[in-house]
Amino acid sequence: MQAIPVIRYLAALLGQRIDHARSQEPSRGASAVEWVVISAILVAIALGIGLAISTALNNKANTISQDIEGAGG
Repeated sequence: MQAIPVIRYLAALLGQRIDHARSQEPSRGASAVEWVVISAILVAIALGIGLAISTALNNKANTISQDIEGAGG
């Protein structure tokens, strides 16, 4: 699974952005934009992981179905 290092990198990058956003002097406009960007990144990561899991499950289900059909069942 090559996606794991990418996820770790994105999580570290996101953590750094959150720390940076919290350490800055509060500014409502910039802070709101940063939170929107962070939220969008999290949604994209969640969608990517969900798609990967869905694809893997569908592939495994198809393989099992073909194995059952091939066994004469």
